[in-house]
Amino acid sequence: MMAQTDTKKIFFENLSGAGKAIAVLTSGGDAQGMNAAVRAVVRMGLYVGAKVYFIREGYQGMVDGGENIKEATWESVSSMLQVGGTVIGSARCKEFRTHEGRLKAALNLVKLGITNLCVIGGDGSLTGANLFREEWSGLLTELVEQGSIEPQSVQTYSALHIVGMVGSIDNDFCGTDMTIGTDSALHRIIEVVDAIMTTAQSHQRTFVLEVMGRHCGYLALVSALACGADWVLIPEMPPDDGWEEKMCEKLSANRAEMKRLNIIIVAEGAIDANNKPITADSIKDLVVKRLGFDTRVTILGHVQRGGTPSAFDRILASRMGVEAVLALLETTANTPACVVSLCGNQSVRLPLLECVQMTQEVQKAMDEKKFEEAVKLRGRSFQNNLKTYKLLAHRKPESELPHSNFNVAVLNVGAPAAGMNAAVRSAVRVGISEGHKMFAVSDGFEGFYKGQIKEIKWADVGGWTGQGGSLLGTKRTLPAKHVGKIAEQMRTHNINALLVIGGFEALESLLQLYEERATYQEFCIPMCMLPATISNNVPGSDLTIGADTALNAIVETCDRIKQSASGTKRRVFIIETMGGYCGYLATVAGLAAGADAAYIYEEPFDIRDLQANVEHLTEKMKTSIQRGLVLRNENCNDNYTTDFIYQLYTEEGKGVFDCRKNVLGHMQQGGAPSPFDRNFGTKISAKAMQWVSKKLLETFRQGRVFANSEDSCCLLGMRRRALIFQPVVQLKERTDFVHRIPKEQWWLKLRPLMKILAKYKTSYDVSDSGQLEHVVHSLPRDSDASVAM
Repeated sequence: MMAQTDTKKIFFENLSGAGKAIAVLTSGGDAQGMNAAVRAVVRMGLYVGAKVYFIREGYQGMVDGGENIKEATWESVSSMLQVGGTVIGSARCKEFRTHEGRLKAALNLVKLGITNLCVIGGDGSLTGANLFREEWSGLLTELVEQGSIEPQSVQTYSALHIVGMVGSIDNDFCGTDMTIGTDSALHRIIEVVDAIMTTAQSHQRTFVLEVMGRHCGYLALVSALACGADWVLIPEMPPDDGWEEKMCEKLSANRAEMKRLNIIIVAEGAIDANNKPITADSIKDLVVKRLGFDTRVTILGHVQRGGTPSAFDRILASRMGVEAVLALLETTANTPACVVSLCGNQSVRLPLLECVQMTQEVQKAMDEKKFEEAVKLRGRSFQNNLKTYKLLAHRKPESELPHSNFNVAVLNVGAPAAGMNAAVRSAVRVGISEGHKMFAVSDGFEGFYKGQIKEIKWADVGGWTGQGGSLLGTKRTLPAKHVGKIAEQMRTHNINALLVIGGFEALESLLQLYEERATYQEFCIPMCMLPATISNNVPGSDLTIGADTALNAIVETCDRIKQSASGTKRRVFIIETMGGYCGYLATVAGLAAGADAAYIYEEPFDIRDLQANVEHLTEKMKTSIQRGLVLRNENCNDNYTTDFIYQLYTEEGKGVFDCRKNVLGHMQQGGAPSPFDRNFGTKISAKAMQWVSKKLLETFRQGRVFANSEDSCCLLGMRRRALIFQPVVQLKERTDFVHRIPKEQWWLKLRPLMKILAKYKTSYDVSDSGQLEHVVHSLPRDSDASVAM
């Protein structure tokens, strides 16, 4: 990305939308999260002083005009954050594809003074928007000639500005990491797969699942990774001739290892090497004919489009909606139409035309049977998903495995987090593929010094991906008091490398082992940590394994709690979240659930702030807002407890609203891992094991492993747009050990966004906003789009 300039480091007040009119529409297929994007555009637009309009029924509404183009108010987008689909409607419009249709649309926009369009849709919708922009001046000239508009209108409305957001469950748009709706669709798929696995296990059945995605295999590939499917068929990777035999051999081998079920996932656009379609029914017939297995087909269909948007999609859509308004405010007559998106945790703006062209190139490459090129064009994220799946799903015969003679131990440390088991499974299987002997340590470092260490095989971790908690067992015990016994166990089992999966305790543990290297040579081995905690409080990584699952649990509960007040008098809910001193869960859940306030340790507050929040809510309640939501991090303040805040709001809100409180507790740690956490754990664990293998070879000298440099004891984390190995000793200065949080936390920049969307007047630093960059340069080396997904 281009370097941030000093001129970019301005605050939001300097960007005014006064005198501007912005219209927002959703077009093409619907996707969960579109409503969150519409809400963000409307509220951010109103916040900057612009007029904002809904265009109902997509381009059809733009062509028809009239009641289809309505001015939006703040209240008109209330209570839509948790609703799936698009409440302003979406339709495919043949008329807009004609010149006459676009002429009608231009007239309808000019009548209302609209020259800024925010289009939420797929590549077809965005291509149409770009064509409309290119024709705009010609259309206005034509309208003047017809006498439909005044000649000065051509000058007044000389340029049409377009910003796109990609809303599609298929994730088939190049240049973006994740499209709005993809994560929610994966949630629907994984929910179904998890449910099917229990019945399949009972009857020893094979299930063939067909998922959507048109000509893109992303949903099939990622859901196969997330559930540990036996076989996956996608358009970008047609199987070689003879694949039927190989698949049947794999299914038979799994049954021989006492696995009671088989899962095969098929993308709806799956083809063979000769471009012939592969259907779910044809696979069922094949399995029944060759193996005689009891086989069933499930076609998920439009279930994948429906339901409540996930926390990820709500946050993605909200951030993109705000970024879209910022892009429209900054645009000039010469600015090309752009698409706003996120790369890793960073906002990016990409030229719309470049994205569309590259998306079309993918289909062209597939039509020409250049499948490797098609995979590359899909982006680094797709490539890494494919590479990881191949690594984990297909076990090489013993004779083909390299023999490294290295022993690698894996353990969990700290509180359990959803996705830990997926990370362990990935580590074990990649380690075995690399030729290592893998050892599992039960109950963290407590089990380590007690000798609870045993070899773990490929089949031992089957079915672990979807399991919550920690199957290895985990404890908060730190190694410092037991280093002698731990060193003795490492000698006994000849441990040559260590992979530690856990939270803040895991970081402290690695620092302690690193410090002991001078005393115990047993710790002079490659050591790697993967951050896994619901609190997301580990320095060196923007995200931790388990945080997304906890976030979804909180947001889902907030939705239910808010719904419980529907039809009753005005009510405010005070909800306490976990996280220790880290306010990530409270802040991001607040953004995803539409909270009015979120109290956290990192942003000190006093009684005046509490009073201001109560008064703000009282004002909102006097209008049409019926429900309020306030989140409080468990350790945000010693004195302003959840009970105190509840009593304050109850007293001060008398006559306007009443209050209820909820402490969510350990339900935030439980449950099956989200698709994001399954894939995040799987992929970073695979990357970590490859790093371990590399370090083992580098540090093996004279018949032994000896690694004592800083870079041989690392944490693997996601930083902005890339996965990076960072020496743990270098993370010490970035860490507040007293409160167990990083000194700098990226998500604090989301807090003003949450406040703006809750109608507070606040400063918004736009220095981190996206700048226009080119698609080909948008992904740096080792970036793994959305990292997990």
